[in-house]
Amino acid sequence: MTSKYNKKEPVLDRRKFIKKSAITCGVALSAGAWGYLFYSKEPVRKTKGKVYEFKDFRVPVSNIYAKMTVARGTDIGKMLRASLEKLGGITKFIQPGDKVLIKPNVGWDRQPEQAANTNPELVSAVVKLCREAKASEILVTDVSVNDSYRCFARSGIENAVLQSGGKILFTSESDFVSTDMKGELLKIWPVSKFYHEADKVINVPIVKNHSLSKCTLAMKNWYGVLGGQRNQLHQAINTSIVDLAQAVRPTLTVMDATRVLKKNGPTGGNLSDVSIENTIIAGLDEVAIDSYSLQFLDLKKDDVPYIELAEKRGLGISDWRSIHVEEIKV
Repeated sequence: MTSKYNKKEPVLDRRKFIKKSAITCGVALSAGAWGYLFYSKEPVRKTKGKVYEFKDFRVPVSNIYAKMTVARGTDIGKMLRASLEKLGGITKFIQPGDKVLIKPNVGWDRQPEQAANTNPELVSAVVKLCREAKASEILVTDVSVNDSYRCFARSGIENAVLQSGGKILFTSESDFVSTDMKGELLKIWPVSKFYHEADKVINVPIVKNHSLSKCTLAMKNWYGVLGGQRNQLHQAINTSIVDLAQAVRPTLTVMDATRVLKKNGPTGGNLSDVSIENTIIAGLDEVAIDSYSLQFLDLKKDDVPYIELAEKRGLGISDWRSIHVEEIKV
């Protein structure tokens, strides 16, 4: 009896062989490419049944108060308190019982003096003011690039938060949920679930150089909400930054310009790349805050395409001089 497994393949001539080989290779390469693009360490499949959306964390704005403050001095706690008083006080943003999530930049395994992460003193000061406002929980998180436990410890942020009465949330692989970012580039993406559990969100970025986008400021800091292969987004980094800023609308932004990493960002390493500026910028308009912060890096708006893109989408005003700004010396 003849078996189907004993059938002989027909002999191919040279032209048919080359054509068949090309098709086979093409299919294999396509499968490999798609597998790479959509591979993620984050278990998105676990949350396949539900897709979340970001809530708007902003609070009503009154024209009585400043829209942005610039405080200079050496006492970070006093600088922050004076800044927020000009914005209406911490109780304008945080009410008793609120669950507050604070998002500093804690991406790198660096010491505070290297200015790759947000100054731990500033994070501590934000936690303390939220405690004064009687928040029910004060949580601090970031999706670090380097090992998160080392980043939070070596940056000094872990100790600063714990001593101030806050709590660190380390993001594990099971803490990401599928989220509709509603962006031009960013669609459904794995996002830290902690943002969907908070009542208020405070962005506490740092001013520093970035080798690709030229700067890391308030809007770029939202990369730290994402899981998955977020380095893919670098191919269209300006669009992805604006998509993130459109998706996450924080209650308050407090920019750390106490130490500024002027070169070799975002990781830094050399103290010679750090400039001591002793400045905090706080406010409600991340486009204006980012635009103001460019001066610390010797940049202008035209040097950073995402500033204009964000303004065109209605996310804020790049001409910070046109809004109510209060400058403070402490």
